[in-house]
Amino acid sequence: MTGRPVVLITGGSRGIGAAVARKAASQGWDVLVNYVAQEEAARSLATELHATGARTEIIKGDTGSEEGIAAIFAALDQHFGRLDALVNNAGVVDHAERVEDFSRARLDRMFAINVIGKIRCAAEAVRRMSTAHGGQGGSIVNISSMAAVLGSPGQYVDYAASKGAIDTFTVGLSKEVAAEGIRVNAVRPGIIDTDIHASGGIPDRAIAMASAIPMRRPGLAGEVADAVLYLMSSQASYVTGALLNVSGGR
Repeated sequence: MTGRPVVLITGGSRGIGAAVARKAASQGWDVLVNYVAQEEAARSLATELHATGARTEIIKGDTGSEEGIAAIFAALDQHFGRLDALVNNAGVVDHAERVEDFSRARLDRMFAINVIGKIRCAAEAVRRMSTAHGGQGGSIVNISSMAAVLGSPGQYVDYAASKGAIDTFTVGLSKEVAAEGIRVNAVRPGIIDTDIHASGGIPDRAIAMASAIPMRRPGLAGEVADAVLYLMSSQASYVTGALLNVSGGR
């Protein structure tokens, strides 16, 4: 044990999750990076973080399943024995479709990972951090999306709906555990230049959407990470239940 605070980042091998891991390590955090399929990326990131002096472990686990969540938190307990922050980042998007074309399988996957998985990970974090359970408090940062506000018509209405659920969950949980030393907030990224757009079938979406953003450019993963690290930090000691937009004004 190093005595440094520990953050668990779900879906942390690339994109926003990896940017949060890098920022956290540079600011004195030890890091547990969760991944599902991108093992090589996770190992490369861990090597990079080790070089900064941060203790880093990686763990494979699908947050859309109970088995995956159990594996993640078992690794946390084994390797670190503490939890100071959870960055609830793991999420998926599907190919652009209209609502009448959504399959049940698509919706089941979307909500299993984007909603139920986040709620279940937060529950495990509360069990470890809440003063009501003998913990020392901590911070949960849920990664939402401006899609929750904008609706993503004609493309990802189901994704937007899943993020809307996370916004409501953030507010509710923040009130439930505020007296137990846990702050719960969400960051709502707008159009961020990561490879999530490719997984949704529109790899150039970030650049194509630039003209619709008041700042006239997509955001960077590091800019989202800055907001997450603020909410994790003591600088946000009186901030809970907040939904922080990182969207270039959109």
